[in-house]
Amino acid sequence: MPSWEPIAIKQHVPLPVLEQWIKHHDGSAEVLRRLLFIRLRYKGASVASAAESMSVTTQTGYNWQERWNAEGRAGLNPKYAGGHPSKLSSGQKEELRECLHEQDHWTISEAQQRVQSRFGVSYSRDQIRRILKSFGMHPAEPHVGEHRQPPDR
Repeated sequence: MPSWEPIAIKQHVPLPVLEQWIKHHDGSAEVLRRLLFIRLRYKGASVASAAESMSVTTQTGYNWQERWNAEGRAGLNPKYAGGHPSKLSSGQKEELRECLHEQDHWTISEAQQRVQSRFGVSYSRDQIRRILKSFGMHPAEPHVGEHRQPPDR
């Protein structure tokens, strides 16, 4: 017997239509999992048990149901937030681009030090590499001398 849920599932479409959506789904696996979750809710499963069946937390189940109730099928599409905001403003990035074009070759460490000294911002080596790539630049490899060659070569 289904337990009482504080937020009921809205049945935007009849169960047979939902079953057809699942059967003929050719989109992302994420949306299919959410449709399967909704089907379990239609059939009387609690949010907690339906979420457990989909290997997600109960809170995620409530989030999926809330979006389904508000938007129907469209609410099940993933909504990506876009990541953490940049430490540098777009103006500072443009200034950095100009600054880095003053010289032909930059190592990751040199670019990292330039950003730190000029803007007071610390970026990881990977992030500096991504920034250089976004500028159409490729980091230079530091020159390593051949240790077996004579020093006067």
